[in-house]
Amino acid sequence: MSIRKFNPVTPGTRTRVGNTYDEVTTNIPEKSLTSGKHRSGGRNHSGKMTMRNRGGGHKRKYRIIDFKRFKDGVPGTVQTIEYDPNRTGYIALLEYADGEKRYILAPDKLKVGDVVVSGESAEPVTGNSLPLNKMPAGTSIHAIELDPGRGAVLARSAGTYGVFVGKEGKYAIVKLPSGEVRKILGVCRATIGTTSNGDHNKQVLGKAGRKRWLGRRPRVRGVAMNPVDHPMGGGEGKSSGGHPRSRTGIMAKGQKTRKANKPSSKLIITKRKK
Repeated sequence: MSIRKFNPVTPGTRTRVGNTYDEVTTNIPEKSLTSGKHRSGGRNHSGKMTMRNRGGGHKRKYRIIDFKRFKDGVPGTVQTIEYDPNRTGYIALLEYADGEKRYILAPDKLKVGDVVVSGESAEPVTGNSLPLNKMPAGTSIHAIELDPGRGAVLARSAGTYGVFVGKEGKYAIVKLPSGEVRKILGVCRATIGTTSNGDHNKQVLGKAGRKRWLGRRPRVRGVAMNPVDHPMGGGEGKSSGGHPRSRTGIMAKGQKTRKANKPSSKLIITKRKK
């Protein structure tokens, strides 16, 4: 993937850095794998705003992604690489040998015409999905399961990957994108390779309007509010307002939020880097 700078023909394009979408091959999604997408605008079932700074944005269709990859032993050919408005990475449309079509998260360097397969007997090459205990040590992986059969929950966003370090009994040791090293059951699956669109974090929107198109409303700083609205509000002039914290009083820097007796703590070997 590559990015491009725009000529400053308008104030919005002066600082904009955008995606060239060189890897994307079509802009028309597979109709049978799309559905309508409900948008809450940050409101709960009774209409109360429970999440601020959300709402508006362009209408989207949801692409149904196969996060489980349980179609074992059936080769699938990549038909297209597509942009998905609901995630930062690209998606790939597979057509299996029996005619079925499914979307998967597109690994980096996967191209139209490539053949991928899943299952215990699959080769550890880019795009293939197999159990962790069948992989060689040092393999870069993404779309990692935490519970067998649940589907991928880790390392799904653009440019992320984990590293399969080794085995320890029935567990596989995996280094996650956050830097955390933890044990995951060896029968859990993951996909070989790195997720696509690795330069996503280098993009610069250029203007507030583009943020609005993405469904994000303006965000007001706590120190700019009154004391009744935020713990850091009030004061004369531009006072910084004490300890940084959220509107509900949760400390922003340094306070531990993980439960002390969380069951999965025993599976963590090294905590994530701070």
